[in-house]
Amino acid sequence: MRLREALLAGPLGFGTAPLGNMYRDIREDEALATVDAAWAAGTRFFDTAPFYGAGLAEIRLGEVLSSRPRSDYVLSTKVGRLILDEIEDPASRDHGEKGEIFKHGRPNKIVPDYSADGTMKSIEDSLRRMKIDHIDFVWVHDIAQDFYGDRWLAMFEIARTGAFPALSKLRDQGVIKGWGLGVNKVEPVELLLGLTEASPDATLLAGRYTLLDHEMALQRLMPAAQRKKVDIVIGGPYSSGVLAGGHHFEYGTVPSAIAAKVERISALCADFEIPIKAAALHFALAHPASAAVIPGASKPERILEDHAALKTNIPAAFWHELRNKGLVAEDAPLPIDKQLAA
Repeated sequence: MRLREALLAGPLGFGTAPLGNMYRDIREDEALATVDAAWAAGTRFFDTAPFYGAGLAEIRLGEVLSSRPRSDYVLSTKVGRLILDEIEDPASRDHGEKGEIFKHGRPNKIVPDYSADGTMKSIEDSLRRMKIDHIDFVWVHDIAQDFYGDRWLAMFEIARTGAFPALSKLRDQGVIKGWGLGVNKVEPVELLLGLTEASPDATLLAGRYTLLDHEMALQRLMPAAQRKKVDIVIGGPYSSGVLAGGHHFEYGTVPSAIAAKVERISALCADFEIPIKAAALHFALAHPASAAVIPGASKPERILEDHAALKTNIPAAFWHELRNKGLVAEDAPLPIDKQLAA
């Protein structure tokens, strides 16, 4: 099933990685209040993962959503890592390029497992942690260079023969609505779309179709997704926070060139009196392959900002200036292009 057909309340969802204590130790009441705020604002698409804080994000999300009618929202989570009862030192984990991103999460041991059995176990564990009876969409998580380096193709192969057919079977049985990848890199999605034996429904692509980084995805991935009718969910539309006043880009420090580009985009937004968040969300959704966007948040007020940003009326002149100043790729679809097509 196409994800865009399953959405119940528009394309704006909530990415719950911050609820896993990403970067900082978030108070329980603050985390739960953020989920409550998302629900109150009308969010009905939630994305999470076992990896986020070693199950912490799923537990916190489920604490709120398990009391809501299950038919009233769409939920996606991920497979590829099992969370064990065994305890480990979070600082000792090897998360590739992502370093100690969840060092404040639970200390439960995290074990990669992209096999069919591991996939089924992961789903069972997620259902238990969230106290719900089914998941709508399942993403195979992080089989990419940023986490596994030169081993990523070997991990992809395990998923190709394990997780992929297992998830296809669950979809065909009606247990889930669809599946795909959940990655921060373009190459794994291109590889998936080129397989003849796999038929994904959608894919979560984080950080690769934003105002700051979209050229590579724009060249081949987004057109291929369109042709194959595989919906793209845009994760990380604020590029790890730097487009929303934060201090991270690609989960690390902000390079000087990126900081300079953010400054130019911010200045243009100020000229037109629009929040930079609005420009980021509207840009991400302007591509026909984009079905949804799921910014993360760990404070209730950030949720309200996201909803206000999506409702912001952005003048056509802003988009013309953005393109004329070379702040986006010349052939990147913009909201004004949709208007012209209509």
